Amino acid sequence: MSSAFVDIDLHGLRQEEAVRVIDRAVAAAGPDTYQIRLIHGYHRGTSLRSMIRDEYRFHPKVKRILPGDNPGITVLVIKELY
Repeated sequence: MSSAFVDIDLHGLRQEEAVRVIDRAVAAAGPDTYQIRLIHGYHRGTSLRSMIRDEYRFHPKVKRILPGDNPGITVLVIKELY
């Protein structure tokens, strides 16, 4: 992944499927990748949001986890901007 900001739409995925997609994105994140924005949705996406926060809280490549622009988005910070 050569993009600095990566968007991944997780709508309609079960937790196991979402973990596989997110793991691939985090593993593929190169030195130019700053953030991976996970779009999981709000109403049905709250279980995915909780899973993301629990699963990736201590991941070695994830510096921190931020809420997105709205409750249906979670951001994994891979590299700090500054």
